[in-house]
Amino acid sequence: MKMRRRTMSTSIAGVTVALTVAGFTGALAAGAAPDTRPVPNTAPKWVLHAKNLGRASSAVPVSFRVYLAPNGGLDALKAAVDKVSDPASASYRSFLSAAQYHARYDPSSASLTLVTSWLRDNGLTATSVEPNRRYVVVSGTVAAAQHAFSVTIDRYNHDGRQVQANATALTVPATLASSILTVTGIDTTPRIVKHSSAPPPAGYANARPCSTSYGQLPATKEADLLTPLPKFQGKTLPYSVCGYTGPQYRSAYENKLSAGLDGSGVTVAITDAYAAPTISADASTYAKNHGDRAYARGQLKQVLPGSFSDEASCGPSGWYGEETLDVQAVHAMAPGANIRYYASANCNDTGFLATLAKVVDQNAAQIVTNSWGDLEASSSPDAVAAYQEIFVQGALQGISFMFSSGDSGDELASSGVKQTDYPTSDPYVTSVGGTSDAIGAGGTFAFQTGWGTQRYDLNANQTAWSFTDFWYGAGGGGSALFSQPRYQRGVVPASFGNVRAVPDVGLDADPTTGMLVGETQTFPEGVHYGEYRLGGTSLASPLFAGMSALTLQHAGGALGLLNPIIYGQANKGTFTDIKGAPADSGNVRVDFNNSLNPADGLTYTVRTFNQDSSLKITRGWDDVTGIGSPNARWITSVARR
Repeated sequence: MKMRRRTMSTSIAGVTVALTVAGFTGALAAGAAPDTRPVPNTAPKWVLHAKNLGRASSAVPVSFRVYLAPNGGLDALKAAVDKVSDPASASYRSFLSAAQYHARYDPSSASLTLVTSWLRDNGLTATSVEPNRRYVVVSGTVAAAQHAFSVTIDRYNHDGRQVQANATALTVPATLASSILTVTGIDTTPRIVKHSSAPPPAGYANARPCSTSYGQLPATKEADLLTPLPKFQGKTLPYSVCGYTGPQYRSAYENKLSAGLDGSGVTVAITDAYAAPTISADASTYAKNHGDRAYARGQLKQVLPGSFSDEASCGPSGWYGEETLDVQAVHAMAPGANIRYYASANCNDTGFLATLAKVVDQNAAQIVTNSWGDLEASSSPDAVAAYQEIFVQGALQGISFMFSSGDSGDELASSGVKQTDYPTSDPYVTSVGGTSDAIGAGGTFAFQTGWGTQRYDLNANQTAWSFTDFWYGAGGGGSALFSQPRYQRGVVPASFGNVRAVPDVGLDADPTTGMLVGETQTFPEGVHYGEYRLGGTSLASPLFAGMSALTLQHAGGALGLLNPIIYGQANKGTFTDIKGAPADSGNVRVDFNNSLNPADGLTYTVRTFNQDSSLKITRGWDDVTGIGSPNARWITSVARR
């Protein structure tokens, strides 16, 4: 499946604030504060390359959020994260409860009063405040916003849409600067997140033949072919697997070192948009069909918003398949863990920001897996600041965030520019890249290599394979947003530069070696349960989340930001250093032309391994699999406290 990308639209639960402040002086009133400061992360970079359509009408309404800076500032929170995440620190794993976090770091009521009073004096209305004072929802006109923030707001043609935005950074009086983290929504560009997996069409089924374990069935002559399948580069390749199941993944990744560990006592959260209406029944049927433990009462829960929105632009049914994959992959690796699915109201930045804030404020999960994101170039600096504040709060509370690294390699083919995705590039999350896994009949790895696929089609005469294109592969590279975090120093090669390197780890992601999932779909004969193979780094992330649930169970509790632990274990045998492609070099995949049955014929293709755009497998850390793929030693690598 291909990773979902993201948009900006709002669903706000908050409380209305009183804006009358007795005795407030005119020092912050409109036009009375010549000493101003820029608000960080509020200058859209894209305006330099977009067509300017002229000034926005002064009477046009605006709606935006003013994010208040946490008490003490974001840098103080980051310094605290360094201490609780460093195994060498005396404060290691001294996490806060959500109540303790809010008591210590929530913006003060004085800051709220200061900001809302200034907004009022500039003709803007604070319509509500997020319950923990994280942000203020503001409405007004373009004229009022321009005057308040000392900017001009113009109209632009951006990515095929007409939007309005400020061309320069917003500014506020110096006396307010320390109270404001960022402002989102003046730039009205919609930013839609996409899930990592490319959803199959409605009513999808895998074609046969396929292998039940890696290499089980060689791709030789079939009854519907007039001639035998040709060899590929002189070799007879195996047919791709039908889809691995929980017992196969547990056997290969966890084996005997996980004895007695199943994730019990750990809760894994999953965030996606919308909510599959049949997820409980589908998950139960799948577990019964494939040897996974039955779900206990209350083990799988959905946490839903009050309503959903933007269905036309977000495609809810595609997100149903993502949720299905995430839930079944976590349960496959950690059959005893609780799973709490958090549904975003839509696929926009504001929707996911609200969802992630709910996750950290409820503080019910110790691990959060996320199979969605967007190009770094498409992310807005203001939204990045808002996301990072949530990740930092989670790290202080002991929550481990994981994000898929993306499914388009270096993104050159998809965007014209080599780049990483966001939020996977954020230093406060664990970026999960991809491997191609060969799990043999005995339940062990015949090999693991990097996920990167070139496609070859069978020619019309069925005598040779013709190269088509780079098809997909694990995302990775160097971040353009973040410098190298301390935990990567000495592990990521110096030649990579002083940037945040992506990914951190890698697990099975190749659709050719993907997971079999079960979902209720719409078929020509009706709506019913069906199974199909799925892949993408949106498989790798929940696999790692489930496996890490066993790590937390062994460690006796939460671990928070995992990256200092992961990089501290580089080259110590906890993670398998992934090598180049094996002798097989690829598999033959068979697909129904109509996605359902052989009535309209079959398509045969070769899908290769370890050919991921410009990204390469190397010794040690690399930009396809990070420091490597976790093996069973990861489960017992952190001592119980």
